[in-house]
Amino acid sequence: QVQVVESGGGSVQAGGSLRLSCVVSGYDYCTYDTRWYRQGPGQERDGVATISRRGRTDYSNAVQGRFTISRDNVKNTVYLQMNTLKPEDTAMYYCKTSSYGSDYCRALPDYWGQGTQVTVSS
Repeated sequence: QVQVVESGGGSVQAGGSLRLSCVVSGYDYCTYDTRWYRQGPGQERDGVATISRRGRTDYSNAVQGRFTISRDNVKNTVYLQMNTLKPEDTAMYYCKTSSYGSDYCRALPDYWGQGTQVTVSS
């Protein structure tokens, strides 16, 4: 069974940094893309950064140049390094995986973690 677990959130002052982790387990033979989302109070959940199964990265305009997504294939962990944090980055951050490859892998649903809270004070 696939599990996605985020960690690393916390409270920081504006200008500070945090590194979020997303540990993925259970994809025995499937490759997958991983995307970080965030949802602020009273806001919709928006995509922040993506790393594809081939290592291609993509960022939203709001975080481009400040956030970096990376992956450690040995640890099955995707990281989101967040620098120069702003109060508007305050949100619950979620990790989602989408699998590819065989018919079985493509038929699997997307998996979400439980989220980790990031709070940035001015």
